Amino acid sequence: MDSIITVSIVQSALELGLIYALVALALFISFSILNIADLSTDGCFTLGCAVCASITIAGHPIIGLFAAIAAGVCSGYVTAFLQTRMGIQSILAGIIVNTGLYTVNIAVMGFSSNLNLFNCDSIFTWAKETIPCSWYKLIVVMIIVIAVAIIVALFLNTRLGLSIRATGDNPDMVRASSINTAKMITIGLCVANALTALSGGLLAQYQKSCDINLGTGMVTIALASLVIGETLIGKGSMLKRITGVILGSCLYRFIVAVALRLNVPAECLKLVSALIVAVAIALPYIRDKAGFYKKRHETREQNQIYIREIMAGVNKEDGGRQDD
Repeated sequence: MDSIITVSIVQSALELGLIYALVALALFISFSILNIADLSTDGCFTLGCAVCASITIAGHPIIGLFAAIAAGVCSGYVTAFLQTRMGIQSILAGIIVNTGLYTVNIAVMGFSSNLNLFNCDSIFTWAKETIPCSWYKLIVVMIIVIAVAIIVALFLNTRLGLSIRATGDNPDMVRASSINTAKMITIGLCVANALTALSGGLLAQYQKSCDINLGTGMVTIALASLVIGETLIGKGSMLKRITGVILGSCLYRFIVAVALRLNVPAECLKLVSALIVAVAIALPYIRDKAGFYKKRHETREQNQIYIREIMAGVNKEDGGRQDD
């Protein structure tokens, strides 16, 4: 076990888990809060990565992160516009935006399939000069993710955030309360896609490269992290649920890291991810079923004991009558 789990594996899993936690938070807003299946996540992640990489190459890494956020907001707005104004279903709107973003992303990258940032400054190279330890990347990512998590938790507890949450729970009631559901959906998707693009921008600076296919399967990763987090933490306050999402993302990356450490072929990694998602989604159902069968078994045993007691009492009464 010591040879499988090392300090470097834990460190790398935490770093990537925190970066991808922003995508899981985005899916938490769109899927869990708004009850919308946003399939534009893959393209939006690559968009944030491409925009941040391009501006980082120009020598502005911090501006690159904010530009990635702005690009994510634009992507979320287009997705929401197709849903709320054009009457397109959420799944189809996400597919349309995701398809169109491929051309946008490759155009942002100068019609090149990848960008190299090895000779460019980034927030991580600056942190390396400031923080005198090997955990500088984890510290930077942790600060950003904790700040974002607190901001999202506070936002979702404001009056606007509560309106967004209510829109996902019961849109008809929200409309009856004179709240513009289209506006709430638009704001929610803009925030979600901004987080997704920020995650892509951080990953570009973290791994010092950007690839056009980098966002492929990002919905699967985020969904696995979301389900694992909700399974571990359960329901509760908004901050508690957000913390669970972040922990779920870190745990997912740790499982993937261990799978790679066990020499699982790289071409099988997608299958491993799919299995993790399937198990994570099915786990609450299996747990509920197991509890149901356990309770039913206990009830049957109690009924049998009760029946035995009744029969014993009847036999005792019959024996007493015969003695008389």
